[in-house]
Amino acid sequence: MLAAAAFGYLTWRHARENHASHPVRPDDTQEAARQLPLAADLLAACIASGASPIAAAHAVGESLQGPIGVRLSQGAAEVRLGGEPTDAWRHLRAIPGAAPLARLLERAGDSGAPTADPVARLAADARADRARAATAGARKAAVLMTAPVGLCFLPAFVAVGVLPVVMGLAEGLLRAG
Repeated sequence: MLAAAAFGYLTWRHARENHASHPVRPDDTQEAARQLPLAADLLAACIASGASPIAAAHAVGESLQGPIGVRLSQGAAEVRLGGEPTDAWRHLRAIPGAAPLARLLERAGDSGAPTADPVARLAADARADRARAATAGARKAAVLMTAPVGLCFLPAFVAVGVLPVVMGLAEGLLRAG
């Protein structure tokens, strides 16, 4: 039993250290990209309604969960406990695409700068980036689909449209010769 307890503790410790060294998993990146515009919109709405950026980050983090929500809650808790804003938002900054939001929250914590309008603009920009990426993906899919379609229809076109004409011309030339 003692060996099982020691093994369990070492496994837990290894998982914790591994999570600390790799805070963003690849599947979290896609989820974060999906959540970022919503999180920024919710933050802007909370701040515009009179909540402090820290209280807004905590409320949004608790309601969203996921990679963005967890890091918003964690950063808000660290700032409330007296941590430096730069250090508190480092986990949010580690997520691809969330660095501008982390900078806005840091600036709000350091200087008290208003954040409702910049966060709303950030949400619009994130939504536009996501739409551009979706459009580019759709265009790429359309281009990639032309090759199989061409490979399917080209032989039929040759067999039905071109081959009879060539055979008719060849038959005419052979009779004439």
